[in-house]
Amino acid sequence: MLRLYGHPFSSYTWKVLIALYANGTAFEFAELGPDAEVHTKFVAAASPQGKFPVLVDGEAVVFEATAIVEHLHLHHPGPAPLLPADPAEAVQVRMWDRVFDNYVMAIMQESVAEAIRTGTLSAATRTDVEMRLDRSYAWIDHWLAGYGQPEAISLVECAAAPSLFYADWVCPIPDHYPRLKAWRAHLLALPAVSRCVEDARPYRQFFPLGAPDRD
Repeated sequence: MLRLYGHPFSSYTWKVLIALYANGTAFEFAELGPDAEVHTKFVAAASPQGKFPVLVDGEAVVFEATAIVEHLHLHHPGPAPLLPADPAEAVQVRMWDRVFDNYVMAIMQESVAEAIRTGTLSAATRTDVEMRLDRSYAWIDHWLAGYGQPEAISLVECAAAPSLFYADWVCPIPDHYPRLKAWRAHLLALPAVSRCVEDARPYRQFFPLGAPDRD
């Protein structure tokens, strides 16, 4: 039995959960929290910075969400094509995965980190984050013109769904990026993603910038 260490409100935990749910892969969820010290200690020792999610598969311990999704693709395949069989196409999917992690999620998290650290968000940081997210939004909206937006879930959707879910809370996607707005709605309606949204709902009060009354 696979064991996934993470938290239902964590975007990178979502990334792995979406892959697991999409393929109906059996696993045990080891939720981190104040009453799960043993889980916290395990995660702290599993990677250089002790971050989650962490997957345990027999003797294998895999950290970093993208690596976990790739591990699932190799060792626990299912109906959801997490990565294409063609190596050149797989390179493109991995590139898009990095776009969502580095140019959406990581930028958004700068504002969250400041709010956690200082209790507020400075005007300078807000402006900088919004400017850079808008640039990413514009690029993705253009890219979506050639993307099929399939019902199936790949590494692209695993990365895009949580990053766009939370980024839109910090910097709402403007109406002049209609493809991106529509794709975010499409992603949140996918069963594997909507399950993550609902399981995380009880924790919304802890979002440092305040969760909007939507989604």
